Amino acid sequence: MNGRTVRKNVAVGILILATVFALGGCAADSGKGGWKNLYNDKKLVGFRQLGGNAVYSVSDGIITGRSVKGTPNSFLCTKKNYGDFELEFDVKVDERLNSGVQIRSQSTASYKNGRVHGYQVEIDPSNRAWSGGIYDEARREWLDDLKDNEPARKAFVNGQWNHYRVLAVGDSIKTWVNGVAAADLVDSMDSTGFIGLQVHSTKSEQPSMVQWRNLRIKDLGEQVWRPLFDGRSLKGWHSLPGGKWVVVDGVIVGTSDKEEPRHGLLVSDDVFDDFTIRLKFKAIEGNSGFYFRCDEVKGIVGVHGFQAEIATSEDIGGLYETGGRAWVIKPTHEQVAKYFKPQQWNQMTVSAHGRRIVVHVNGTKTAELKNDPGRLKGRLALQLHGSKQMHVMFKDVEILLPKRGAAERL
Repeated sequence: MNGRTVRKNVAVGILILATVFALGGCAADSGKGGWKNLYNDKKLVGFRQLGGNAVYSVSDGIITGRSVKGTPNSFLCTKKNYGDFELEFDVKVDERLNSGVQIRSQSTASYKNGRVHGYQVEIDPSNRAWSGGIYDEARREWLDDLKDNEPARKAFVNGQWNHYRVLAVGDSIKTWVNGVAAADLVDSMDSTGFIGLQVHSTKSEQPSMVQWRNLRIKDLGEQVWRPLFDGRSLKGWHSLPGGKWVVVDGVIVGTSDKEEPRHGLLVSDDVFDDFTIRLKFKAIEGNSGFYFRCDEVKGIVGVHGFQAEIATSEDIGGLYETGGRAWVIKPTHEQVAKYFKPQQWNQMTVSAHGRRIVVHVNGTKTAELKNDPGRLKGRLALQLHGSKQMHVMFKDVEILLPKRGAAERL
């Protein structure tokens, strides 16, 4: 992998994302091209029903879903998958019925016998009023509720048509309800999947109804994971004095003795600004971390910058700034115990876009900064902490980039 090619294509990907987000901040212009209806006025061609046995029909441009007592959650799903997109629709729902629209969702035999799972844009007529929030159906539950967003909670109007807008680009999912900003989620578990209209399960004998109209979508392409480590060599990376880095069977292995005072760093040749990167790690001994937006410095620490913490038991997924603020976000032992798997492979994802930084470990958000004053660019690095017996392993180091265009040459 050529270093200049990586830097060039990352820059292209970021420019594309920046353009899309800039457009996303404005109201959708139905007079411009790119919009497509998800159905016609008379037939549900291109859809399939999954889950329960709720009754779906279409008439005069309105899709109606009617609940059926005792059947599981039902979903009317597009046969086509979508990655990055802008979606708009109007919805009206009975006050007794909870509903939602699945996006980037999945149904595979290997997961709960085909149970529909994935991101759901909530339709919630209850007093809780979380319409527009993001729920992870049949998986992690609430990812972005609206308990701290009072304007959004007031936006949905019961008994009337409500307009939704959803913008999904990369690991960002944003929603609006009747023009009011609702969810603003950063999560990269799924980058593509189907769209599904939910009729929630109910115990009521009397059917409840949810209706949709004006479902249209603007396809913005797709993002895919590209390797930053070729699995064979340390090409594209260089080491600083302290410790030892080797590649064994597709795994980067770092070791160091406790007599070594210097932090051993494996540093990227390239400089990155905005990115979403994920990797798998296994901490056998000692204290490690994934550095980003860091600069090389003289001395035993090797670099200054942000570190997403990696260790054998404590603080995993927290944010530490070497040469700066020290601990910025430090998870508790009880929090770490819920998501970290000691002596096993764990997945860490770091999203850094502008001044917003989000860290996930095994799908759980462990740290988030929404307006961080720190560095906006720098190198990546894997750490071996000095003066500790160190043994840590990394693999599948990847960056999320647009599928089309120059990024395909990576």
